Formats: sequence, C-alpha cells, structure tokens
Amino acid sequence: MRGSCLAACLWLAVACGGGGGGDDEPPAPDTTATQPAGAGRLERATVLNRIARVDIAAATQAADSRTRTLVPLYDVDNHRLEYLTSDAQGRPIVASGLVSVPVKAAGARSPVLSYQHGTTFVDAEAPSNHATADEAGVILASLGYIVIAPDYVGYGASKGAPHPYLLAAPSAAATVDLLTAAQTWRRAQAVADNGQLFLTGYSEGGYATMAAHRALQALPGALSAQLLAVVAGAGPYDVRVTLDTLLARVRAELPSLAALLNPGVLRFLGATDRERLRDELMKRLRPADADVAFDNTMLDLYLADDTTAIAQRASVHDWAPDAPLRLFHGRDDQTVPFAASSAALQAMRARGANDVTLTECTEVPSSHIGCVPQFLVFVLGELARHARDL
Repeated sequence: MRGSCLAACLWLAVACGGGGGGDDEPPAPDTTATQPAGAGRLERATVLNRIARVDIAAATQAADSRTRTLVPLYDVDNHRLEYLTSDAQGRPIVASGLVSVPVKAAGARSPVLSYQHGTTFVDAEAPSNHATADEAGVILASLGYIVIAPDYVGYGASKGAPHPYLLAAPSAAATVDLLTAAQTWRRAQAVADNGQLFLTGYSEGGYATMAAHRALQALPGALSAQLLAVVAGAGPYDVRVTLDTLLARVRAELPSLAALLNPGVLRFLGATDRERLRDELMKRLRPADADVAFDNTMLDLYLADDTTAIAQRASVHDWAPDAPLRLFHGRDDQTVPFAASSAALQAMRARGANDVTLTECTEVPSSHIGCVPQFLVFVLGELARHARDL
C-alpha cells in the first residue's frame, strides 16, 4: 500500500518482463455489447498523457527502483475513465480509474489486465491521479497489456465518499464496472483487445481481485468468458481471521484492555470501550495523515461479533472459482496473516475447486512488503503461460 507499510513498492518490484505464448485459444473480442444504462456506464473519458518507453525505462533504473531487470517495450497512452458503480450502501456513484494502453502498430491487439492496487491513504496516489512513469499500470502496459486500474470508491472522482474497505460487493463492483466501461471506451476509440482477460493485485488489491473474480463468475457474460487466469497476493480474503490477528496485536499493546478483547465477547463491551477499540483498530488500518475516509461497516460488524454478516458481506474466500486461481503469500506476513490465504485454499478445495494453488514466498523473512518483488516475478510468470499479443 502507498502511504503505509503496504505502500510504495506494491507494484514497483517487477523483476521480469511479460511473456507471450501458451496454447489457450481466447474467445473473440466482444464488439457488439451496448452501453449499459446503470452500473458500468461510461460517464466521461479524459486523455491524460503519453509516457515514452525511454522514460519508463529510466524510472525502472532509478536508484531506488526495484525494477532494474525490466525492459519496457512500448510507449504508453494514459486515460482517465469515469463510470457508474456503487458505494458501500449500494447506492449509485460515479468513480474513476486509469486505463493505460501500449502504443503498438495500428490494429495490433493486446490482452487486458485488470490491476487492483493495495490500500493507499492519499488520493493523489490513486491510479488515475498518478499516471507517471513509475506507476504500476503504466509499467505493466509498457510490457504490452491494456491495463485497467480502478481508483476504488473514495478516491479520484468519488473522493469524499467513504472507501468501502473490505466490503465485498462494492470492492467487486469498482473493478467489474470499470471493466465494462472500458469495453465501451475501447470500442469507441478502436483500441483492439485480443479477448484475453486477467486479474491481479496484492494486499487489498488481492482482496478486490478475489471479490471481482467471484462477481464475474456469478454474472456470466463476455467478461467472464474472457477471463483466463487470476493471481492474488497476500489478500485478507478471510476477513474474520485477518481481524482476529489485528485484534491480537491490539491486545499485546494495550494490556489494560486485553482481558476484554476476545473474539466472541466483543459485543459485550461498553460504549466507551467499544469506541476506544474501534479507534485503536482503525489507527492500525489508516494513518492520521490520510486524506481518504474509510467506511466503518466492516469494523462495526466485527465489534458486534456478527460472524454471519462478516461472511456474507466481507469475506471472499469460501467459494469455488472456475478460472485458474493462483494465490501467493508469505508465512512471516505481519500485516495480512498467511492464514487468510490458507483458509481460502482449504475452503475452495472443499467446495470442489480443481485449479487453485497457494505458493509460499521464500524471502527471509517472508514479510508483507518483502515478498512483493517475488510476487511480481510470480505474476508475470503465471500470465506468460496464457498471454498472447504482447
């Protein structure tokens, strides 16, 4: 995440270039879908800039860069799309996202990669506000992908609205609805995709990726038919397990409250203790200098010990994906517990999912940020099994 321990190096640790090849025959690109009347409707498109390949290469070779082995292939054109999606309460809201397009020969096709960013606490760092040579979407587009990167509700065009942190429905909608709006935009601009779609993200981006994957599968159509593979890293998919771990940290730091802070009895806290605990939990999720508001629904459900509502509205681990899903996580992660990924693997296999794997980070220690470079090597390797036209 930018602005916290999950920030600046989220996607700036790419250690290899994109691949090309594989034997998958992609579905034909959808050229007939009409502009939706509601969710996914394209509201506005703005040209941001063109970033030259040489400038992207220079950014990857900067002194503090973790991308020195990366060789950009293309200049990148960047656009901001505004589109209709839904907020934490399910109400319509206009949000925004970045679309980064590799500059190829006229008529050349590209695979589509939906990239979900990790938590950032500064609106200026949302993708469509940060179309620079070192931005994740720009770097990935320079490898040959059309990259679609939602800002999420609460950022960009929707700044001021609470960000629906770890709420499954709006997290999925921000991604899926932007993919829909981007289809409309590509048809209008004659930007050719090759019918291949991939999803990826790390930390909260991994969570949003999983939520979007589930939503696409439940909504058969052109997008779900084009989805070839999903790679999610270190996401809090099992929200209850994630918050139990965070609560244990608060207990260790606040011994005066430790006896009261146990999952299953939180609902019995008095109003003063409940408010103090919520503040302590939020302090560990959102720094004081953040300029983005966070919705408290997920924390309130947890403090009410409402495990049913958490399972229904927040967690995204207990279902059976059809498309190949590759999970990645480090056992030493102190930000998002490894148990969140292992719980997802177990739950999915119990439901009969046949193509879900969990790869462990081998960095020492295998911390949240420390595993980012290895995750990115893993992502590009997995995508290279399928991606064409790079």
